Amino acid sequence: MSKKSALGRGLSALIETVEVSTSGSLSMSEIEIANIEANPNQPRTVFDEEALAELAASIEQLGVIQPITLRKVSDNKYQIISGERRFRASKMAGLQSIPAYVKEVSDDAAVEMMALIENIQREDLNAIEIALSFQKLIDEFTLTQDQLSEKVGKKRATISNYLRLLRLPAVVQIAVQNKDLSMGHARALLAVEDAETQLLVFEQITQDGLSVRNVEEIVKNINTGEIPVEEVKVENNTASKSEDNEIFDLMEKKLSSFFKTKVQFSANEKGKGKITIPFSSEEDMERIIEIFDSLSDK
Repeated sequence: MSKKSALGRGLSALIETVEVSTSGSLSMSEIEIANIEANPNQPRTVFDEEALAELAASIEQLGVIQPITLRKVSDNKYQIISGERRFRASKMAGLQSIPAYVKEVSDDAAVEMMALIENIQREDLNAIEIALSFQKLIDEFTLTQDQLSEKVGKKRATISNYLRLLRLPAVVQIAVQNKDLSMGHARALLAVEDAETQLLVFEQITQDGLSVRNVEEIVKNINTGEIPVEEVKVENNTASKSEDNEIFDLMEKKLSSFFKTKVQFSANEKGKGKITIPFSSEEDMERIIEIFDSLSDK
């Protein structure tokens, strides 16, 4: 059996892949929540409280549909290999026990690798958590990127792209981790080698709401030396925004005067938007409609 074919076939396949001897068999039981501890190697560091509350509500109604996976560490103690989110939500829902697959594994290193791989293959980690998990697997188990690619079932280029995120300044990594900055924006920043310049462009992204394409254009201009980073502007730059705001302010004043109510404008960088004409009562609404009717009669 090849290592590659073992991926995705569950925990027993992962144990076989890392070539460790195990004792006991995989079995499902109801385990007291008080006897379960979190895994210190859990790659996820941020748990969305609102999402946990929603899962807890679902568990209250339907129970835990998918058992978590535990490692038995002593006679009456268990450590989570995968499923900490379900574990936390079950505690929130007030459950005393939780269905779990229990595995007795003798090799601590194998357990750590299994826990990291099992969690990496889930879809709800942010990009920085995934990158840190990849780096931890490489460092602690002396893996090459090619070997890691086999174990986690991802292309080597994908792993390389995640690892490169760890070269970014801490404030940028935090923004990615909090999902205030997309991985596309972060990858575009990586094309600039200088950390100080990366921070300047990052500030412009947050201030002006730049798209990934905008950032790529800025980075291109920086790298070719066409324009210093402090002078780089894109189509939706501050100057053009100021001109647009002046036009909108003028139109708002004219229409507000015409309709005798505070008319508001909003528009995006592509020029799409809306005009809002508020009314304070039914009579006020009828008054505004009458104005439109009088205009259509002309």
